[in-house]
Amino acid sequence: MKALEVRNLGKNYGDIQAVKDVSFDIEEGEIFALVGPNGAGKSTALKIIATILSPSSGDIFVYGEDLKKDPEKIRDIITYLPEDAGAYKNLTGNQYLKFMAAIYSDSVTEQKDFFEFATQTSGLGDRLKDKVKEYSKGMVRKLLLARTVMPRPKLTILDEPTSGLDIINGFEIRKMVKELAQQGMAVLLSSHNMLEIEFMSDRVALINKGEIEAVGAPQQLMSENQAKNLEEVFVKITS
Repeated sequence: MKALEVRNLGKNYGDIQAVKDVSFDIEEGEIFALVGPNGAGKSTALKIIATILSPSSGDIFVYGEDLKKDPEKIRDIITYLPEDAGAYKNLTGNQYLKFMAAIYSDSVTEQKDFFEFATQTSGLGDRLKDKVKEYSKGMVRKLLLARTVMPRPKLTILDEPTSGLDIINGFEIRKMVKELAQQGMAVLLSSHNMLEIEFMSDRVALINKGEIEAVGAPQQLMSENQAKNLEEVFVKITS
């Protein structure tokens, strides 16, 4: 069974078609990237799949569950980390993760399991005892990623997971995401960093003006476009 199936997805804002007849799918344990220039429709598509926006047309299935018919079931098996997400600054990292675990589940046993998984995944160690307002941007992003994946979703949606981070923090978050995928979690991500996409992704879809222009493994797309890297592919297809 596919982790995600998107079929002929469309989204209109009045007379503006932000997403046009978009189709792609993701396998279990696959890291799939949806990339494109600003205004291409990628963030809109991610928000529709995350059940935040309603589609104007098309169908979405997450592990066979129909998004239109039962979005609540889908919310139980997916998580979403937007680019502009934040954490409560006056809480410690531990307090924040415990608070979020209580939102994810009413079960004390599950809350403990979620919290322990998140503390391990974050890699923040003793810094979890400090308040979030004392964290660097990279530390906050690690905390948010740990919060996002703590319930071990079947599919996680990550919008610009390493935006604005330095090389070391970016590398560590990419490593975290790859390890989660190796454990079976499907990942749908978006990023403007083509080197990051090339390093992380099993397959990539390039979206431009609301439409999918190409889908394939990074090496496949580079070969088909006679490009040295994904940045060259991106420029050729979207320019």
